[in-house]
Amino acid sequence: MPPTWLTVVSWIALAAAFASAAVILVDTYARGYRQHMKVMEIVWPVTALYFGPVAVWGYYRFGRKKSHRWLQEHDRDQAPEKPGWATVATGVSHCGAGCTIGDVIAATGVFLLGLTLFGHEIFAEYVGSFVLAVLLGLAFQYFAIAPMRGLGVREGVKQATKADILSLITFEIGLFAWMALMRFVFFPEHPLRPDDAAYWFLMQVGMVIGFFTSVPANVWLIRKGIKEAM
Repeated sequence: MPPTWLTVVSWIALAAAFASAAVILVDTYARGYRQHMKVMEIVWPVTALYFGPVAVWGYYRFGRKKSHRWLQEHDRDQAPEKPGWATVATGVSHCGAGCTIGDVIAATGVFLLGLTLFGHEIFAEYVGSFVLAVLLGLAFQYFAIAPMRGLGVREGVKQATKADILSLITFEIGLFAWMALMRFVFFPEHPLRPDDAAYWFLMQVGMVIGFFTSVPANVWLIRKGIKEAM
């Protein structure tokens, strides 16, 4: 069992994350601040699942201003220009959403099915997480790039792969390294499992780490024009 203090902190962090995602979803769908780029209606609340209130701040500071309703209310044709760091952060959150959803599905599936690889469940999680992250991340990137550039399916998938695969890999490197610490260093004798709040809190921490390990790749991709500035 994890220490009591960790369990308490975990439940607080998870509650804050779900509340943050709910705030963004309500503003988007109930209040009508629908995003011009539809995939961002998934990206923002998913980002809140690991960044919590920080994601809410980012959404109101930058994301909400991309909505049709906000532009109409402020009589603008385009959203205000974002600083460079915010553009990069939005790009990272885009690939991070695919990674996050993939990781949640893979970790839960491996646990429920009792899967292992090389005698450890973590390696099965790695494989499942990476495969799902690639599939979901490329799908997210496709629906961001293809409509803006007017690309067909084949070319859209090709450009989405170029734009997101490096970003996905660097995100997962940070997350997977943290997961290894969780499994083999922090809790070597009694590994945390997905039915424990502390597991998901530490996964939140890992996703934040993955976010920052993906930043340099996104800076390079955006500067080279390979990835769209969002």
